[in-house]
Amino acid sequence: MTEKDCLFCKIIRGEIPSDKVYENDLIYAFRDIAPAAPEHILIIPKKHIASLNDIETEDKMLFGEIMYRASVLAKELGFSEQGYRTVANTLDHGGQTVHHFHLHLIAGRQMTWPPG
Repeated sequence: MTEKDCLFCKIIRGEIPSDKVYENDLIYAFRDIAPAAPEHILIIPKKHIASLNDIETEDKMLFGEIMYRASVLAKELGFSEQGYRTVANTLDHGGQTVHHFHLHLIAGRQMTWPPG
């Protein structure tokens, strides 16, 4: 899949509407349209990276920014004290359905283990 055809790249470019939660030069965060919990936010890099398998050395700081922003959003949105889950699905067996890396930030209910 190319950036031109990528669902999340289209969201970043504003071609598809989203419920934006946060944006800076590196990342974009928005509410999931099919939430798995009362709070379900996707945090994505603006750079098209298909999956966790495709991270390069130059992306280390970018992925630090993604994790940092997950923590900040959890605090700002008021669910850091009760807890939350972060998930990065990778490829088909990992449950990845959109091939643009995305971190799920999920909260607002008790999580179970194993996740499924």
